[in-house]
Amino acid sequence: MKAILLQQPIEIKNGVYHFLSPDAKARWMDVAMSNGVRARIFYADHYDQDAEAFDYFQEHADGASRHENRRLRETIIRQVPREAQNILDIGCGSAWVAGYFCKKGVAVYSMDISAGNPTRALQTYPFDNHVALVADVYELPFAQNTFDCIIAAEVMEHTPDPKLFISNLLRVLKPDGTLILTTPFQENIVHSLCVHCNRLTPHNAHLHSFNQKNITVLLQQLNIRNYKLFTFSNKFLSRLQTHLVLQYLPFKIWQTSDYIVNLCWKKPTRMLLKIKKNV
Repeated sequence: MKAILLQQPIEIKNGVYHFLSPDAKARWMDVAMSNGVRARIFYADHYDQDAEAFDYFQEHADGASRHENRRLRETIIRQVPREAQNILDIGCGSAWVAGYFCKKGVAVYSMDISAGNPTRALQTYPFDNHVALVADVYELPFAQNTFDCIIAAEVMEHTPDPKLFISNLLRVLKPDGTLILTTPFQENIVHSLCVHCNRLTPHNAHLHSFNQKNITVLLQQLNIRNYKLFTFSNKFLSRLQTHLVLQYLPFKIWQTSDYIVNLCWKKPTRMLLKIKKNV
Protein backbone atom coordinates (compact mmCIF):
# COMPACT_ATOMS: atom_id res chain seq x y z
CA MET A 1 0.00 0.00 0.00
CA LYS A 2 2.91 2.36 0.68
CA ALA A 3 3.63 2.74 -3.03
CA ILE A 4 0.25 4.35 -3.70
CA LEU A 5 0.17 6.78 -0.78
CA LEU A 6 0.94 10.47 -0.79
CA GLN A 7 1.05 10.55 3.01
CA GLN A 8 1.38 8.21 5.93
CA PRO A 9 -1.66 7.39 8.07
CA ILE A 10 -2.10 9.21 11.36
CA GLU A 11 -2.76 5.84 12.97
CA ILE A 12 -3.66 2.25 12.17
CA LYS A 13 -6.44 1.00 14.42
CA ASN A 14 -7.97 -2.48 14.17
CA GLY A 15 -6.26 -2.80 10.80
CA VAL A 16 -7.93 0.37 9.47
CA TYR A 17 -5.75 3.19 8.11
CA HIS A 18 -6.78 6.58 9.50
CA PHE A 19 -5.90 9.65 7.43
CA LEU A 20 -8.47 12.14 8.72
CA SER A 21 -6.76 15.00 10.53
CA PRO A 22 -7.66 15.49 14.22
CA ASP A 23 -9.30 18.86 13.52
CA ALA A 24 -11.44 17.60 10.61
CA LYS A 25 -14.62 17.35 12.69
CA ALA A 26 -14.29 20.98 13.74
CA ARG A 27 -13.98 22.24 10.15
CA TRP A 28 -17.03 23.60 8.40
CA MET A 29 -17.64 23.78 4.67
CA ASP A 30 -19.76 26.24 2.70
CA VAL A 31 -22.36 24.65 0.45
CA ALA A 32 -24.85 26.03 -2.05
CA MET A 33 -27.61 23.43 -2.31
CA SER A 34 -29.47 22.69 -5.53
CA ASN A 35 -32.55 24.61 -4.39
CA GLY A 36 -30.57 27.77 -3.63
CA VAL A 37 -30.32 27.31 0.14
CA ARG A 38 -26.84 28.16 1.42
CA ALA A 39 -25.39 26.63 4.54
CA ARG A 40 -22.25 25.97 6.53
CA ILE A 41 -21.94 22.35 7.57
CA PHE A 42 -19.61 20.32 9.73
CA TYR A 43 -19.15 17.78 6.97
CA ALA A 44 -16.81 15.23 8.60
CA ASP A 45 -18.48 15.38 12.01
CA HIS A 46 -21.95 14.84 10.51
CA TYR A 47 -21.05 11.66 8.65
CA ASP A 48 -19.07 10.27 11.56
CA GLN A 49 -22.19 10.59 13.72
CA ASP A 50 -24.33 9.32 10.84
CA ALA A 51 -22.43 6.02 10.85
CA GLU A 52 -23.06 5.71 14.58
CA ALA A 53 -26.78 6.45 14.27
CA PHE A 54 -27.55 4.20 11.27
CA ASP A 55 -26.55 0.60 10.63
CA TYR A 56 -25.44 0.44 7.01
CA PHE A 57 -24.84 -3.29 7.29
CA GLN A 58 -28.49 -4.05 7.99
CA GLU A 59 -30.71 -4.85 5.02
CA HIS A 60 -33.78 -2.70 4.36
CA ALA A 61 -36.87 -3.91 6.20
CA ASP A 62 -39.26 -3.72 3.25
CA GLY A 63 -38.96 -5.92 0.19
CA ALA A 64 -39.30 -3.11 -2.36
CA SER A 65 -36.30 -1.26 -0.95
CA ARG A 66 -34.22 -4.43 -0.78
CA HIS A 67 -35.04 -5.20 -4.39
CA GLU A 68 -34.23 -1.65 -5.53
CA ASN A 69 -30.92 -1.74 -3.67
CA ARG A 70 -30.05 -5.12 -5.21
CA ARG A 71 -30.76 -3.88 -8.74
CA LEU A 72 -28.70 -0.75 -8.08
CA ARG A 73 -25.72 -2.90 -7.11
CA GLU A 74 -26.18 -5.22 -10.08
CA THR A 75 -26.28 -2.22 -12.41
CA ILE A 76 -23.02 -0.89 -10.97
CA ILE A 77 -21.29 -4.27 -11.11
CA ARG A 78 -21.95 -4.54 -14.85
CA GLN A 79 -20.20 -1.23 -15.46
CA VAL A 80 -16.95 -2.30 -13.77
CA PRO A 81 -14.29 -3.29 -16.34
CA ARG A 82 -13.45 -6.99 -16.22
CA GLU A 83 -9.74 -6.20 -16.31
CA ALA A 84 -9.85 -3.98 -13.19
CA GLN A 85 -7.30 -5.15 -10.62
CA ASN A 86 -8.07 -2.59 -7.91
CA ILE A 87 -11.17 -0.61 -6.94
CA LEU A 88 -11.58 2.38 -4.65
CA ASP A 89 -15.01 2.33 -2.97
CA ILE A 90 -15.87 5.88 -1.92
CA GLY A 91 -18.37 6.17 0.96
CA CYS A 92 -18.19 2.40 1.36
CA GLY A 93 -21.18 2.10 3.73
CA SER A 94 -21.87 -1.64 4.06
CA ALA A 95 -18.81 -2.47 1.92
CA TRP A 96 -20.81 -4.56 -0.54
CA VAL A 97 -18.19 -3.73 -3.18
CA ALA A 98 -15.54 -5.55 -1.14
CA GLY A 99 -17.94 -8.39 -0.42
CA TYR A 100 -18.48 -8.95 -4.14
CA PHE A 101 -15.14 -8.16 -5.77
CA CYS A 102 -12.55 -9.36 -3.22
CA LYS A 103 -13.72 -12.95 -3.75
CA LYS A 104 -12.91 -12.47 -7.44
CA GLY A 105 -9.32 -11.51 -6.70
CA VAL A 106 -9.77 -7.75 -7.07
CA ALA A 107 -8.12 -5.51 -4.46
CA VAL A 108 -10.77 -3.26 -2.89
CA TYR A 109 -10.09 -0.12 -0.86
CA SER A 110 -13.13 0.60 1.32
CA MET A 111 -13.00 4.29 2.19
CA ASP A 112 -15.37 6.33 4.31
CA ILE A 113 -15.15 9.62 6.18
CA SER A 114 -16.59 7.86 9.24
CA ALA A 115 -14.48 5.52 11.35
CA GLY A 116 -17.32 3.09 12.02
CA ASN A 117 -18.07 1.88 8.49
CA PRO A 118 -14.51 0.95 7.40
CA THR A 119 -13.89 -0.81 10.73
CA ARG A 120 -16.99 -2.99 10.32
CA ALA A 121 -16.19 -3.45 6.65
CA LEU A 122 -12.84 -5.03 7.44
CA GLN A 123 -14.36 -7.17 10.19
CA THR A 124 -17.12 -8.37 7.85
CA TYR A 125 -14.84 -8.99 4.86
CA PRO A 126 -11.38 -9.85 6.25
CA PHE A 127 -9.80 -10.65 2.87
CA ASP A 128 -6.07 -10.20 2.29
CA ASN A 129 -6.92 -8.01 -0.71
CA HIS A 130 -9.27 -5.77 1.28
CA VAL A 131 -7.95 -2.46 2.64
CA ALA A 132 -10.08 -0.21 4.85
CA LEU A 133 -9.35 3.44 5.47
CA VAL A 134 -10.82 6.58 6.99
CA ALA A 135 -10.25 9.59 4.75
CA ASP A 136 -11.92 12.60 3.16
CA VAL A 137 -12.51 12.69 -0.59
CA TYR A 138 -11.43 16.34 -0.52
CA GLU A 139 -8.04 15.30 0.88
CA LEU A 140 -7.39 11.94 -0.75
CA PRO A 141 -4.17 10.34 0.52
CA PHE A 142 -3.45 8.46 -2.72
CA ALA A 143 -0.89 9.14 -5.41
CA GLN A 144 -1.96 10.24 -8.86
CA ASN A 145 -3.06 7.52 -11.34
CA THR A 146 -3.55 4.78 -8.73
CA PHE A 147 -6.86 2.99 -9.35
CA ASP A 148 -8.28 1.03 -12.28
CA CYS A 149 -11.83 1.76 -11.13
CA ILE A 150 -13.52 4.02 -8.59
CA ILE A 151 -17.09 3.51 -7.38
CA ALA A 152 -19.05 6.21 -5.58
CA ALA A 153 -22.57 4.84 -5.15
CA GLU A 154 -25.18 7.26 -3.79
CA VAL A 155 -22.51 9.62 -2.46
CA MET A 156 -22.30 12.68 -4.72
CA GLU A 157 -25.63 14.11 -3.55
CA HIS A 158 -24.14 14.33 -0.03
CA THR A 159 -21.01 16.26 -1.00
CA PRO A 160 -20.64 20.03 -0.49
CA ASP A 161 -18.78 20.51 -3.79
CA PRO A 162 -19.68 17.91 -6.49
CA LYS A 163 -17.32 19.47 -9.06
CA LEU A 164 -14.30 19.19 -6.77
CA PHE A 165 -15.51 15.74 -5.71
CA ILE A 166 -15.30 14.41 -9.29
CA SER A 167 -12.05 16.25 -10.00
CA ASN A 168 -10.33 14.71 -6.97
CA LEU A 169 -11.47 11.21 -7.92
CA LEU A 170 -10.20 11.61 -11.48
CA ARG A 171 -6.78 12.61 -10.13
CA VAL A 172 -6.26 9.21 -8.49
CA LEU A 173 -7.81 7.26 -11.38
CA LYS A 174 -5.43 5.67 -13.87
CA PRO A 175 -5.46 6.81 -17.51
CA ASP A 176 -8.21 4.83 -19.27
CA GLY A 177 -9.61 3.99 -15.82
CA THR A 178 -13.32 4.01 -15.02
CA LEU A 179 -15.19 6.23 -12.55
CA ILE A 180 -18.73 5.05 -11.72
CA LEU A 181 -21.10 7.39 -9.90
CA THR A 182 -24.75 6.83 -9.03
CA THR A 183 -27.16 9.31 -7.50
CA PRO A 184 -30.90 9.83 -7.08
CA PHE A 185 -32.37 11.28 -10.27
CA GLN A 186 -34.15 14.64 -10.22
CA GLU A 187 -34.86 14.32 -6.52
CA ASN A 188 -37.11 16.83 -4.80
CA ILE A 189 -35.01 17.82 -1.81
CA VAL A 190 -37.19 18.56 1.22
CA HIS A 191 -35.99 20.68 4.15
CA SER A 192 -37.08 20.73 7.76
CA LEU A 193 -36.18 23.11 10.57
CA CYS A 194 -33.71 21.24 12.75
CA VAL A 195 -34.83 20.97 16.37
CA HIS A 196 -31.20 21.17 17.56
CA CYS A 197 -29.76 24.09 15.59
CA ASN A 198 -32.87 25.87 14.25
CA ARG A 199 -31.50 25.77 10.70
CA LEU A 200 -33.00 24.37 7.53
CA THR A 201 -31.84 20.76 7.21
CA PRO A 202 -32.26 18.64 4.06
CA HIS A 203 -33.81 15.21 4.56
CA ASN A 204 -31.32 12.31 4.28
CA ALA A 205 -28.53 14.92 4.20
CA HIS A 206 -28.97 15.24 0.43
CA LEU A 207 -27.45 18.58 -0.55
CA HIS A 208 -27.86 18.34 -4.32
CA SER A 209 -30.33 17.01 -6.86
CA PHE A 210 -29.03 15.88 -10.26
CA ASN A 211 -30.48 15.45 -13.73
CA GLN A 212 -29.06 15.10 -17.24
CA LYS A 213 -28.87 18.87 -17.72
CA ASN A 214 -26.93 19.92 -14.62
CA ILE A 215 -24.68 16.85 -14.79
CA THR A 216 -23.82 17.68 -18.41
CA VAL A 217 -22.98 21.28 -17.42
CA LEU A 218 -20.78 19.97 -14.61
CA LEU A 219 -18.92 17.63 -16.98
CA GLN A 220 -18.40 20.46 -19.47
CA GLN A 221 -16.88 22.60 -16.74
CA LEU A 222 -14.46 19.75 -16.00
CA ASN A 223 -13.75 19.28 -19.72
CA ILE A 224 -14.95 15.65 -19.57
CA ARG A 225 -16.13 14.27 -22.90
CA ASN A 226 -15.72 10.51 -22.59
CA TYR A 227 -18.69 9.47 -20.49
CA LYS A 228 -21.98 7.54 -20.47
CA LEU A 229 -25.07 8.70 -18.62
CA PHE A 230 -28.32 6.81 -18.14
CA THR A 231 -31.32 6.61 -15.80
CA PHE A 232 -33.08 3.54 -14.41
CA SER A 233 -35.20 2.08 -11.58
CA ASN A 234 -38.72 3.26 -12.37
CA LYS A 235 -40.69 4.79 -9.50
CA PHE A 236 -43.99 3.17 -10.51
CA LEU A 237 -42.50 -0.33 -10.52
CA SER A 238 -41.45 0.20 -6.92
CA ARG A 239 -44.74 1.74 -5.73
CA LEU A 240 -46.83 -0.96 -7.38
CA GLN A 241 -44.91 -3.63 -5.42
CA THR A 242 -43.79 -5.32 -8.64
CA HIS A 243 -40.72 -6.61 -6.79
CA LEU A 244 -42.93 -9.51 -5.65
CA VAL A 245 -42.51 -10.85 -9.21
CA LEU A 246 -39.46 -9.02 -10.56
CA GLN A 247 -37.20 -10.18 -7.73
CA TYR A 248 -37.21 -13.67 -9.21
CA LEU A 249 -36.19 -12.55 -12.69
CA PRO A 250 -32.60 -12.38 -14.00
CA PHE A 251 -31.01 -8.95 -14.17
CA LYS A 252 -31.30 -8.63 -17.95
CA ILE A 253 -35.05 -9.26 -17.90
CA TRP A 254 -35.55 -6.81 -15.03
CA GLN A 255 -33.42 -4.23 -16.85
CA THR A 256 -35.45 -4.61 -20.04
CA SER A 257 -38.72 -4.34 -18.12
CA ASP A 258 -37.51 -1.24 -16.31
CA TYR A 259 -36.34 0.33 -19.59
CA ILE A 260 -39.68 -0.24 -21.31
CA VAL A 261 -41.67 1.17 -18.38
CA ASN A 262 -39.42 4.25 -18.28
CA LEU A 263 -40.11 4.81 -21.99
CA CYS A 264 -43.84 4.90 -21.25
CA TRP A 265 -43.73 6.65 -17.87
CA LYS A 266 -40.55 8.68 -17.49
CA LYS A 267 -40.13 8.31 -13.76
CA PRO A 268 -36.63 6.89 -13.15
CA THR A 269 -35.30 7.27 -9.62
CA ARG A 270 -31.60 6.61 -10.23
CA MET A 271 -28.93 7.95 -12.54
CA LEU A 272 -25.57 6.37 -13.37
CA LEU A 273 -22.59 8.31 -14.70
CA LYS A 274 -19.65 6.37 -16.10
CA ILE A 275 -16.52 8.37 -16.92
CA LYS A 276 -13.47 7.05 -18.78
CA LYS A 277 -10.32 8.99 -17.96
CA ASN A 278 -8.44 10.12 -21.05
CA VAL A 279 -5.11 8.44 -21.70
